[in-house]
Amino acid sequence: MKIAVIGGTGLIGSQVVRILNEQGHEALPYSPSTGVDLVSGKGLDGALKGADVVVNLTNSPTFDDASLAFFQTTMANLLAAAKDAGVRHAVILSIVGVEKVPDLAYFRAKVLQEDILKAGPVPYSIVRATQFFEFIDAMMSWTSDETSVRLPAAPIQPIAAADVAKVVAEVAVGAPLQGTRNIAGPDVFTLDELGRVTLEARGDKRTVVIDTTAGMLAAAPGDVLIAKAGADIAPTSYREWLKSH
Repeated sequence: MKIAVIGGTGLIGSQVVRILNEQGHEALPYSPSTGVDLVSGKGLDGALKGADVVVNLTNSPTFDDASLAFFQTTMANLLAAAKDAGVRHAVILSIVGVEKVPDLAYFRAKVLQEDILKAGPVPYSIVRATQFFEFIDAMMSWTSDETSVRLPAAPIQPIAAADVAKVVAEVAVGAPLQGTRNIAGPDVFTLDELGRVTLEARGDKRTVVIDTTAGMLAAAPGDVLIAKAGADIAPTSYREWLKSH
């Protein structure tokens, strides 16, 4: 099976490409560095020529209102090119609970991306994942100083990027879901608790302070970022992952 992975050089995409090629498929990574730009459409027709499946793992460069225009443009370009190329399956990666956080522009943009895909001409699958382990340090850095890290007590259920990549690869070679598959890590933490676990593992002596306004995820109400019944639970725990990272 020939699979075009747009965003195939990034954190998830590079692992998806490796997994698929190890399974004997022909998975090709595309990104601006390889001459394929979803915003302009440059190189897209060539990337999709002969492809059975396209996996779109590109992401907006910003989390503000500009992300809406990014996903509007890139999905329109992708679906038009995929239809013309006869691609039979389009896959995207989204976020568990994304439609329940309308106060965040980026989350609204991801909902828009999903809606465009659902209404488009190509059979589709959506994989929704919880927050990646690999992004925890970055989330903490947004609201930290030399002595403390401010985090809300929002519940999250983080997941390893490697576990996400395995599911994306599995979905890509299966029949189109015409729906959504949800995946999450095995453990639920409040974000402030996760911060303390992370600092301890890093030998960082800073203090975690609960701040209901700190960071992007402070806008998530209740437990909307937690996987609900029916979600796939990945095997890798955050504490296990920390030991090797």
